[in-house]
Amino acid sequence: MLDNTLSSRLPERINRLYELAHNIWWSWHPRGRDVFRSLDYPLWRSSGHNPVKQLSEMTGGKLLAAAEDPAFLAVYDSVMASFDEAMQKSDTWFAGSYQKDFQGPIAYFSMEFALHSSLPIYAGGLGILAGDICKEASDLGLPLVGIGFMYPQGYFHQHLNADGWQEEIYQQLSFQEAPIRPVLSAEGQRSIAQVRLANRSLSLAVWLVKVGRVSIYLLDTDVEGNTAEDRQLSARLYSSDPELRIQQEIVLGIGGVRVLRALGIQPVVWHANEGHSAFMGLERLREKIEDGKSFESALSAVQSNTVFTTHTPVPSGHDVFSPEIMDKYFADYWPSLGLEREKFLALGRPDSRGQAGFNMTALAINTSLKRNAVSRLHEMETRKMWQPVWPELSLEQVPITYVTNGIHVPTWISYELVELFEKYLGKHWPEKQDDPDFWKKLLDVPDKEIWMIHRALKSNLMEVIVGRAQQRWLDGEVTAQQVLTMGALLNSHALTIGFSRRFTGYKRPALILYDTERLKKIVNNPWRPVQIIFSGKSHPADLSGKYSIHNVCRIARDRAFQGRVAFIEDYDMHLARYLTQGVDLWLNNPLRLLEASGTSGMKAGINGVLNMSVRDGWWEEGYNGRNGFAVGANWESASSVEQDKEDAESIYRLLEDKIIPLYYEQDRSGVPHEWVKMVKESIVSIMPNFCASRMVKEYTEKLYYPLVGGNHK
Repeated sequence: MLDNTLSSRLPERINRLYELAHNIWWSWHPRGRDVFRSLDYPLWRSSGHNPVKQLSEMTGGKLLAAAEDPAFLAVYDSVMASFDEAMQKSDTWFAGSYQKDFQGPIAYFSMEFALHSSLPIYAGGLGILAGDICKEASDLGLPLVGIGFMYPQGYFHQHLNADGWQEEIYQQLSFQEAPIRPVLSAEGQRSIAQVRLANRSLSLAVWLVKVGRVSIYLLDTDVEGNTAEDRQLSARLYSSDPELRIQQEIVLGIGGVRVLRALGIQPVVWHANEGHSAFMGLERLREKIEDGKSFESALSAVQSNTVFTTHTPVPSGHDVFSPEIMDKYFADYWPSLGLEREKFLALGRPDSRGQAGFNMTALAINTSLKRNAVSRLHEMETRKMWQPVWPELSLEQVPITYVTNGIHVPTWISYELVELFEKYLGKHWPEKQDDPDFWKKLLDVPDKEIWMIHRALKSNLMEVIVGRAQQRWLDGEVTAQQVLTMGALLNSHALTIGFSRRFTGYKRPALILYDTERLKKIVNNPWRPVQIIFSGKSHPADLSGKYSIHNVCRIARDRAFQGRVAFIEDYDMHLARYLTQGVDLWLNNPLRLLEASGTSGMKAGINGVLNMSVRDGWWEEGYNGRNGFAVGANWESASSVEQDKEDAESIYRLLEDKIIPLYYEQDRSGVPHEWVKMVKESIVSIMPNFCASRMVKEYTEKLYYPLVGGNHK
């Protein structure tokens, strides 16, 4: 349980710091961060920018001094006024357009939510997207509640040993130092709801995370009365054990619905973010059948207000459970649906051929009315993959649409660019972030100002990387060779390429290392040097991904590369901000048609970092020939060996013939005007089209509203 003394320790004059620290709102408002920075800057840094931890570690004397400091109080009062205005704002985009049609919230189910590094309960892109949607929903006034998991051990922390092999370290989250609060039942108990797992009952506790105006409820099985094994069920993210996965997905889907009911929350739209949460459809079916509906009418009712988003363009990425596992966990459940075994299992099959296995994406498709992919290219691949669900329809008629992913701009934009936008575009620029015409004004900003900001951001990145390496050395945690691998020799003046994402086969993390002799000549040019920063984790069970990391580290230790290749371990949201803001070029080279969308390149693009990417996912829509570089041909079908060779050649040619000359073609003051021209085009073209504001509005207009106020009331 939480230590309830934190709020009581705060002097009355500043006691709302507790409320502010427990609402992630502060993380995407610079003034909100300023409150905690000015309160005790050294402690702010040592706490990992975690205000709950910071407040818990501050002495009573320092808190009393802050409560009597006029300068601090001026900042505090101003921020709390802004916070109250944001929480109570009535003239939001949603209020002005759709509020009258929604008689309740949208329930958004996701296996992970990435909100801030102080709450490390996320693994990667799926969680980042979910977190960004929640933040943008708050900004737009969209009534949304999230349902997810409280993972006290989260995803692993990555450590590379002396030989460059990834090791996974799990650390227990201190609930007293996290921006969460317990939700108690009406009787004051931690247990809010129960679900059955095979032959036993499981109690669920709930934690509340406030994200501006949005509430996220995180499920926790570490409850007194559960078995020791069950208390660990929600401890970690993404187990490869199918038994543990189905148990977690039962808790998320079935348990999530029961928690909302217990809390008195009645959603009008249910949104399943990926197939992990598809069991929510079964539970809602059971409820309606229990109320007297036939199975067919219950299914129609569930479908009528359900949205499903799929992110996975490859069959192996979808959870499929064996009939035996389904029997074990659902033999006593399907009778409550009025179904026999075969008809129940058919809900999780993509076609009528009786394929073995229960597919969670098929279940989500079969229990929803609105279904979407996450980019235009992904829509076509998703239709091809799931056309067997509708064998009578042509590919063009398959009822799957798309909403291209976007990013929450206030979270990912640099402070320096915010100041530039306010100077040239006005303080209300966030309200215009999805307006393409508005951003054209940025083209008139002097090149030198843009370049000076980028140089500053690049210096910040180098300072962080070198500082981390030095500290690890001083603490005796790494060898001299490891310090070299970690970027101790990086140069802030060299053209810097960033590759930061999950290390797995289809993303081809080592593609740029395809021809090491040619790469040596590129990076070691004394007049036009190039350096490459890698970062990212491999799933603990992905041996090929781990080998790719090891291979990068081997190259980084090779003296022939002169320290111009580095691997920065333990990639997270905090490091991602520095990397997407501070490198010059963002590299992305997946096997084409295997990346649904991707969002890291969007974050880089709005910060003036040019993309060099295969035209897959979002870049197929984002690339316009003037805002970055396209790698390779638009492969529709080719062997991966052939594609690797051709795409590696494309990367080298782009670097040698276009990118390096363009970057180093600078005037006497050091400004590369043609490069900056592309930087401006990157921001102007990517900002309005790939911001979360556009994305959430599109979800509302295209998917949510038709279910409540359009053709399907």
